[in-house]
Amino acid sequence: MSALPPCPQCNSEFTYEDSGLYICPECAHEWSAHATAEAVEDGSKVYRDAAGNVLQDGDTVTVIKDLKLKGSAGVVKVGTKVKNIRLVDSDHDIDCKIDGFGAMSLKSEFVKKV
Repeated sequence: MSALPPCPQCNSEFTYEDSGLYICPECAHEWSAHATAEAVEDGSKVYRDAAGNVLQDGDTVTVIKDLKLKGSAGVVKVGTKVKNIRLVDSDHDIDCKIDGFGAMSLKSEFVKKV
């Protein structure tokens, strides 16, 4: 029997395949078996938002949680729209500019694709 990949959202090992999709019974996340195979072949990192959607350079996202800024009293509020993101391979996945705050880095787990 072939080993199925763990769920990318909750890392559950109880995934199963149905009609070309992998499905996680614990969190109900579904993803394409074809996309997973492509990512493994390419060796490139796949960036996903909080809902599991694949992010790409130039996408527009919204913040899903109030984010406190280090070294400042400011807060990026829920629902703040961030346009034209750039994906980077570092501790924070997204480089962007937010109106009123300037350039900053965000983690993909705190944003949702628009």
